[in-house]
Amino acid sequence: QVQLVESGGGLVQAGGSLRLSCAASGRTFSSSAMGWFRQAPGKEREFVAGISGSGGMTYYTDSVKGRFTISRDNAKNTVYLQMNSLKPEDTAVYYCAARGSGSIYSASRYYDYWGQGTQVTVSS
Repeated sequence: QVQLVESGGGLVQAGGSLRLSCAASGRTFSSSAMGWFRQAPGKEREFVAGISGSGGMTYYTDSVKGRFTISRDNAKNTVYLQMNSLKPEDTAVYYCAARGSGSIYSASRYYDYWGQGTQVTVSS
């Protein structure tokens, strides 16, 4: 069993920055690929970014490339999402997710464990 706890969400003006954190416990963190997803009101949950178990590979959805950076600290069992140049369309609940293996997938069905989510609101 894996427990994931997100933090770092909040209200920010357009153009601002936030850093989300996801603390993991319960299994060997470094063997798990991690992903960040988001869900805006009335929309389906979408993939934002993923990172391999070792941290050597990352993958982003097109809309956040160049603005968001995913990283991990396996010594602290934590994954981060640095979000810069935020836009109102980035407003959503952001979820951290963990896979049972180290490869990145963008589809949510490949992720076994989920956090409770943290709200990010970007005002215009």
